[in-house]
Amino acid sequence: MAIAGISLSDTDGQVFLRSDPSSERHPLETDHLRALLQEAGYGDWVVDESALAIAVQDCNHKKEPFVVPLAQRLDASIQVVVAPDEMTAAVTLIPPQGGKAAEIEDILQALHEAGVTFGIDSAALLEACQAGSVHALPVASGAQAQDGQDADFEEMVPQASNRAPRLDANGLIDYREHSGIALVEPGAPLMRRIPATQGIEGRTIKGAVIVPRPGRDEPFAAQLIGAEIDSADPNILKASVTGQPVRVPCGVMVEPVLRVPEVNLATGNIYFDGTVQVDGDVNNTMKVQASGDIVVGGTVEGAQLDAGGNITIKGGVIAQARVKAGGAITARFCEAASLEAGTVIALDDMALESQLRSGNQILIGTKAPQRGRLVGGTTHTMMLLKVPYLGSTKTGVTQVAVGSNPELEAQYQALQERLAKEKANEDNLQKLSHHLTSIGDPKGMLDRVKASWRQAVQIWGKSLAERTELDKQLARTRSAKLEVGLSTEGMVELAFGSKKLRLRKEYKSGTFSLDAEARIVFTDPSGQAYPAA
Repeated sequence: MAIAGISLSDTDGQVFLRSDPSSERHPLETDHLRALLQEAGYGDWVVDESALAIAVQDCNHKKEPFVVPLAQRLDASIQVVVAPDEMTAAVTLIPPQGGKAAEIEDILQALHEAGVTFGIDSAALLEACQAGSVHALPVASGAQAQDGQDADFEEMVPQASNRAPRLDANGLIDYREHSGIALVEPGAPLMRRIPATQGIEGRTIKGAVIVPRPGRDEPFAAQLIGAEIDSADPNILKASVTGQPVRVPCGVMVEPVLRVPEVNLATGNIYFDGTVQVDGDVNNTMKVQASGDIVVGGTVEGAQLDAGGNITIKGGVIAQARVKAGGAITARFCEAASLEAGTVIALDDMALESQLRSGNQILIGTKAPQRGRLVGGTTHTMMLLKVPYLGSTKTGVTQVAVGSNPELEAQYQALQERLAKEKANEDNLQKLSHHLTSIGDPKGMLDRVKASWRQAVQIWGKSLAERTELDKQLARTRSAKLEVGLSTEGMVELAFGSKKLRLRKEYKSGTFSLDAEARIVFTDPSGQAYPAA
C-alpha cells in the first residue's frame, strides 16, 4: 500500500519514516503504519510503539516535513549461565527479530566470552541452532576428579584363616566352617599388593584443574612371620616356611604347624607357638595349648584345649573337658564339658549338661536341625542362640542368658571408675590453674600446671572415646535373640541382661527377644509378637 507523502528507509539496522505534508493524505491510524511496515518487509523488526503513536499524531497534524525512527533490527540473543561451581554451563537463545539467526560460531564466541573453554557439547550447540529458540539448554560440563584408589591386598591363598572376623549389620559374625588346616610350602604366593593410585584430574568448564585425592598407600605389614616379599616382584608376598597361612592386616603370615597322631601320656602335654593338628583324640587329663588354631580329628575327653585362634573338633567334647578359643569353636557335640569362644560356638548336633559361653553367637544343630538340642547346663552368649530344641522334660533346668557379656560389662565398669578419677584430676588441675592465674603465679608454677592440665584433658578425652565405643557394643545386646527352631521343653530359665523369665510352658518355633519397652516377647513364624510368660 502507498500513503501519500510517507516513505520508509532503513539505515544501520533502523527503519526511518519520512513525512512530507500532503493534501491528498487521509488521517492515519497506527494500523496504517503497521501495514506499511509489513508490506515494506519490516514486519518482524522490533517496533517502537511509543514512536509509532507519536508518528501517527505528527503525520496528521504537522505542516512541515519530519523524519522519525520507527523500528530496529535485532540479531538473535545468546545468554550463557555458568553454574556457581563452574561445572556446567547452559545457553538460552532468543530468536532474531529481523536480524541474523544464531550460528554455532556465535554460541562458541559467547561461551568464550563467559570463560567456558572445556567440556563443550557440539551436539547441543547444533541442537540449539536448529531450534532457534532454547531455554537453559546445557551445552558444557566439567569433568569431576576421580579420587585415587587405596592400596588393596588380594589373597592368593583362598583358604587363609582370618582371625579378625567382622560384624554384619545385625552385630553377628559371619560363621563359616573350616574342616581342616590349609598348608602352604615355601615359595607359594600368599598375597598380591595392589598399590594405591593417584587418581585422575578433573576440569571445570573454565579449564581449572580439579586435583583428585590420592589413594592411601600401605605397604605389607612388617615382620610377617613365615612370609617374605618376592625378590622378583615387590608387590607379591610369598611363604618362606611350610605352615598354615593366616590373614592379618596388610598381609598373610605362615604359622608353623605341629601335627601329631593323638595326644596322650606318650606324647605329653603340648605347648606350641603356632597351629596344632591332632589326627586322633586328645585323651583324659592332657593339655594342648597353641597360639594359633587347634584341629582335632577325633574326640576331646576330659582334656584341656586353649587356642589363640579357632578350635575345630571333628568328634565330641566330653567328660569334663575344657575348651577355650580366642576365635570360634566347632565340634560335633558336647556333653558335661565347658566351651568358651571369643566369637562363635557351632555344634553339629547337641549340647548336654555343659557350660557354653560365647562372645557373639552359639549355633546348635547346624548339621542336624531335626535333632539338635540344648539340654541342661548354663549357656551365655552376647547376640544369638540358635537351637532346634531347647530344654527337656527328662532333666533339670536349662539356663540360658542372651545379650550377656560379663567381660564387656566388667570392662565398662572399670572404665567408668577410671573416667571418674581422670575427670577429678582434670578438675583439680583446672582449678589450680585458675587460682595461680588470679594470684599472679608467685612461684612460677603456672606453665607446668597448664601443661599437666592439657595432658589430663587429652587422657580424659581418649577414655571418653573408648566409652563411646563400648556403649555401641553394649547397645547391640539389646537386639540379641534366642531362635528356637522346633520347640522348648521342660524347665528353662531365660535371661536377657537383667530381665529374667522362667519358661514352664511349651513354645513352638519362634524367636525370643526384647521389645522397645525392654519386655521379653516371643515372635511366632507369622510375625506376631506377644509377651512371653
